[in-house]
Amino acid sequence: MEPVSDLTDAAISEDRLLGGRVLLRQGVRGYRAGMDAALLAAACDAGDGARVLEAGCGAGGALLTAAVRRPGARFVGVERDGAAAGLARQNAEANGLAARVEIVEGDVALPFKRLELQPFDQAMANPPFFDDPTALRAPTPEKLGAWMADGGLAAWSAFLLKAVREGGAITMIHRADRLADILALLSPKAGSFQIRPIHSHADAPAKRVLVRAIKTGKAPLQLLPALVLHPREGAKHTDEAEAILRGEAALGWA
Repeated sequence: MEPVSDLTDAAISEDRLLGGRVLLRQGVRGYRAGMDAALLAAACDAGDGARVLEAGCGAGGALLTAAVRRPGARFVGVERDGAAAGLARQNAEANGLAARVEIVEGDVALPFKRLELQPFDQAMANPPFFDDPTALRAPTPEKLGAWMADGGLAAWSAFLLKAVREGGAITMIHRADRLADILALLSPKAGSFQIRPIHSHADAPAKRVLVRAIKTGKAPLQLLPALVLHPREGAKHTDEAEAILRGEAALGWA
């Protein structure tokens, strides 16, 4: 994320996630945790005693939601912006998770070994969606770091591969049109891919994909049932999506 060091209390909102169970203080103008963060957290299946890293945790939306969902696991969030990292620490305290959630200031564009951490059982990320600043109209400065990846998707993939032990799981949510790039970047050292398409509506192409890979995994690729977020009429979310957002269901893997 791009620095948000000018945050003041007036520029911060207090939001509730996971059916109200997670309090999240986050910047009003910069990157804000939304559906992608909720889905990434729901896809974390870490068991008791597992160590999980989130790359680019921001104020902690996905990280803290995953920690509440998985009370037996321990979590580390890596965030390059000091102000966002500070918010994440405050949010961990406010949610009673400081004993299991640690925030480390670090840059995904740099080698994982710089963090001086042991490889994790799982690593997850919602990387910035764009590599080329000419590919889209420039976002506001507060959102630039969340939209534009320094070093591109290649840097994030390399970091995640180094962050997990052999047999460890990598979970990523990203644009559906980058699926081929994700598979190519992870496949030299990871396999056993599982892909879950995410559709805004049942009759529309998938805009997001959740991708899971196992470091040194050899199992065949699996395309899992899609998740549809919104019906064309009636409720805001489908029953399945609503249950996930409220923490009543998870996004399991085969």
